[in-house]
Amino acid sequence: MLPSIEQRLATEIAARPAQIAAAIRLLDEGATVPFISRYRKEATGGLDDAQLRLLEERLRYLRELEERRGTIIASITEQGRMTPELLETITHAADKTHLEDLYLPYKPKRRTRAQIAIEAGLGELADALLAAPTRHPEQEAARYLKAPFTGTQGENPGVPDAKAALDGARQILMERFAEDAALLQSLRDYVQEHGMLESRVVEGKEELAAKYADYFDYSESVRSIPSHRTLAILRGSREEMLQVRLRLDSEPDRPAWSAPHNPCEMRIATRFGISQQSRPADGWLLDTVRWTWRVKCFLHLETEMLSMLRMRAEQQAIGVFARNLKDLLLAAPAGPRATMGLDPGIRTGVKVAVVDETGKVVDTAVIYPHAPRNDWEGSLHVLAKLAEKHRVAMIAIGNGTASRETDRLAGELVQRHPELKLTRVVVSEAGASVYSASEIASRELPGLDVSLRGAVSIARRLQDPLAELVKIDPKSIGVGQYQHDVGQIRLARSLDAVVEDCVNAVGVDVNTASVPLLARVSGLSGGVAQGIVSYREQKGKFASRAQLREVPRLGEKTFEQAAGFLRIMDGENPLDASAVHPESYPLVQRILAGVGQDIRSVIGNGTLLQSIQPGRFADEKFGLPTIRDILKELEKPGRDPRPEFSTASFREGIEQLSDLKPGMILEGVVTNVAAFGAFVDIGVHQDGLVHVSALSDQFVKDPHAVVRAGQVVRVKVLGVDEKRRRIALTLRLEDSVLPAGGDLRERDPAGQQKGLRRPGNAGRPREPAPTASGAMAAAFSKIRT
Repeated sequence: MLPSIEQRLATEIAARPAQIAAAIRLLDEGATVPFISRYRKEATGGLDDAQLRLLEERLRYLRELEERRGTIIASITEQGRMTPELLETITHAADKTHLEDLYLPYKPKRRTRAQIAIEAGLGELADALLAAPTRHPEQEAARYLKAPFTGTQGENPGVPDAKAALDGARQILMERFAEDAALLQSLRDYVQEHGMLESRVVEGKEELAAKYADYFDYSESVRSIPSHRTLAILRGSREEMLQVRLRLDSEPDRPAWSAPHNPCEMRIATRFGISQQSRPADGWLLDTVRWTWRVKCFLHLETEMLSMLRMRAEQQAIGVFARNLKDLLLAAPAGPRATMGLDPGIRTGVKVAVVDETGKVVDTAVIYPHAPRNDWEGSLHVLAKLAEKHRVAMIAIGNGTASRETDRLAGELVQRHPELKLTRVVVSEAGASVYSASEIASRELPGLDVSLRGAVSIARRLQDPLAELVKIDPKSIGVGQYQHDVGQIRLARSLDAVVEDCVNAVGVDVNTASVPLLARVSGLSGGVAQGIVSYREQKGKFASRAQLREVPRLGEKTFEQAAGFLRIMDGENPLDASAVHPESYPLVQRILAGVGQDIRSVIGNGTLLQSIQPGRFADEKFGLPTIRDILKELEKPGRDPRPEFSTASFREGIEQLSDLKPGMILEGVVTNVAAFGAFVDIGVHQDGLVHVSALSDQFVKDPHAVVRAGQVVRVKVLGVDEKRRRIALTLRLEDSVLPAGGDLRERDPAGQQKGLRRPGNAGRPREPAPTASGAMAAAFSKIRT
């Protein structure tokens, strides 16, 4: 008997069926993953957010599978072709692919040549030749000639001669062979094990397809090809620059359908007892097998395999994007300090916005320190006056065009005015222009020119990256890998989940949060978030969480889901500033009564809290997990899971590629992490690549295990290719630099990437594996887009 959905999920997630059942019930009741993970640990046995996200995704798939299973059973039953054996097989199909294989013979389809042949009575001829190959095909076929006629399905050409009879019998057998579910699975398994993805440049498009030069004559196993290469090849095919096809590794130089007796043809023949024994029908049957593989099975499996490769690559690429986005959203905030945002520009000037500790815009300006005006001194004067007037503590500089020149301006401001105690930081401005022109920006900054809104966003994202970046479509933040080549619905669903998890992990100050930030809180919709802000603007700051119940459309269910993640700082109840849920306030009162202290004496008292035995206060409603969480929260209420704020210092005088020299050791910021390595901003307007093989002295399978987006790192310059604007970096500071004039290719001491076999190289030695730098050269062509 096929395991239930709960049993299957329990096996996949390594949990008990009871845990899974409880989580499913909560999800179906409308509870969010952050709420279940944080406040329903007793029910789920402590399933964390990662397990719950996987459960949510797999639950969706398995329910779709069951819905499809029901549709298929109903269809076959309606046709009157259901048997107990078939029903049993369909009931036990474990995935959509197997289910569709079983449905193939019964799936309504257009009138096929095989169906026309069956109407003409050629099914008996096909059965006879398959069962008794000793019969002579032509002689047997002569018995089935038939004049044209009109059947129940329409006009039928009949069977005018023996050749037409044999062609019809072959069509019947080909369809029968190709719709055999067990055979299809066997062929699929073989192709997955021995398939090669091959690409070649479209003839005459060599120049137009230059960016795909690495794939002009390329082949790699479908088992091991990484996501970024798959997506690059498929994009080249979609743009009609590359010809892409599947072949078997046993056929290096020929199309898979041209080689007789290939392993897949042999599997078809074996399945139906066909072999060459010099009987009259053996040759005809073997030709039927070849045609089945060529016309039916191979084309079907090639399409399916390319789809599978795309799905697998998309899943990996979306996973990379999600991890990078999480790291960026959870980057260290500079905190509530008055901040000056500089949006660099040359001809249009540098846009300046000053925001106070709460992020409110208090002043703006435009300065022109660069060509053609070159008003350096005047710009310094304006910035100094603004900094002094508004007691600015931080200067946030966007990392776009003219960033280093503007950073130098800010550096000179810091040197000339040490009394201002300014700290300058270069921050990513990805998505700032998208925000500037957005409806959100129009509502937040209605009286501010669009060109100045980017400077506001840059300043705010230094104060609190999470609070500012939630206002921008995650796909516009620029930490993805081939993000436009993946399924946009799946990508959006995954990224939305990341944003939701991050926002709720940190918590939100209900008295300062924007509508976009509040809308990401567990249980809150955009309308309710707007209602909270409107209520706050009309009646002033919230004094307690209980006051949230007065917000229109914020009902009890919404309050239950959201309250624990909303913070009331300096409110009536100190617990309102913590992650303790209001439903647990009575439990806290029991704990306070048990230790004979009031709440203000207990909060932050680590010695006292660590001495409390959680079991003393456990009951039917509150179990040990909740009590332990509460005690931990009381010790450090409202603790922020994000790291301490730190900044990278770009070296003075290193502002463009020509300033870089191999051997330099520089500080930089990781801007993006891909499957093949990490990109690092070292202040020269072009990110350098640290290939996966240069991230550590140990073998690295996943770059995210070593670095994260936003991390400050020290790197060594291995080589620079100014013409192609490529920088090879390493985190292993003892690595040797590349020889002068090197092309970023040498041996790979870490052995991180295998040599790739190219078509036409059968019998030749494999190419030497590229080095960390050689692999970089290949990886550079796949830089994020």
